[in-house]
Amino acid sequence: MSFNVYQASIPVLLRGLDNLSAILRKAEQDAAARNIAPEVFLQARLAPDMFPLLRQVQIVSDTAKGCAARLAGIEVPSYADEEKSFDELLQRLAQTRAFIERISQTQLDGSESREVTLKVRGNELRFQGQDYLCGFALPNFYFHITAAYAILRHNGVPLGKMDYLGQIQQ
Repeated sequence: MSFNVYQASIPVLLRGLDNLSAILRKAEQDAAARNIAPEVFLQARLAPDMFPLLRQVQIVSDTAKGCAARLAGIEVPSYADEEKSFDELLQRLAQTRAFIERISQTQLDGSESREVTLKVRGNELRFQGQDYLCGFALPNFYFHITAAYAILRHNGVPLGKMDYLGQIQQ
């Protein structure tokens, strides 16, 4: 059986974006219910040298759209990192979702062997498509979703494992 890049990427990215959106909505509601300024959550971090929630969500968006675009061999859209509210973060995730939904199976056909090159902290990294997806993009995507979840959970937002996993498909 051959590896299907489309099935291993697009539905996975969309589900992660949807789950993170639901988590952010729950956090926004919790902040209001507990009379906590949204900025408290948006600027919260797990450790002094980690990014705050705002940046974690921006990176989730960047990773998702970058992954899909690179595998499709198209230009990665650029979004300004100017979000300052839950609503703006949710709009960014929706914009990312809309972009990813437009990528077709045909665009990803053969991308498991497509060369993907990106710059990370001044270093150029080269991958074959499947290695990029499975060994770099998806782990990075989930790392930042997990960090966002953990920041909010640490700050008392009533989240559980099912919020992270989302609706289970049967």
